[in-house]
This record gives sequence, C-alpha cells and structure tokens, in this order.
Amino acid sequence: MKIIPIAVGDTLTLKKKHPCGSDSFTVTRIGSDIGMRCSGCSRDVMTPRVKLEKSIKRVNGVPAQELTAAAEKEKERITSDAGQ
Repeated sequence: MKIIPIAVGDTLTLKKKHPCGSDSFTVTRIGSDIGMRCSGCSRDVMTPRVKLEKSIKRVNGVPAQELTAAAEKEKERITSDAGQ
C-alpha cells in the first residue's frame, strides 16, 4: 500500500463532503488515527489513517497521486543509497 505523506497543518481536500458542505480539512493530529478540523464549521473529526487515505483528493492543493509517486521515488532513492 502506498502511504500519502501527511503532516500537521496540511490542508486536505476529500472526495466526500462534510455534512456542513465543506470538503476541506486541516490536519491537527497524526498517528494511526488522523485528527482534522473542518474548514467550514470548525468541527474536529478523527478518522483512521487507512480509511482517510482512500478518500483524499488533494493535500495542500497537490493531487494525492503525485504525492504518492514522489514518496515512492524518495523511498527507492534511500534504499539504493543504503545498499551502496
């Protein structure tokens, strides 16, 4: 499974909207569960990382596919450097 790099303070755009109508959230906590604050109504939401990663469209305006590709390239670079 490809992990999307997420940090506290990142703005996530999700595929599904919050009941208030906003699809934008700010990350407040990182771990096995991700804590987020809705940009529309400021409600705090906790979601398991696995479930959240399936519903992310963009992180800070960058499409999630681009972030996973960049993370994979970095991982390959680190493993190739360690092997030398």
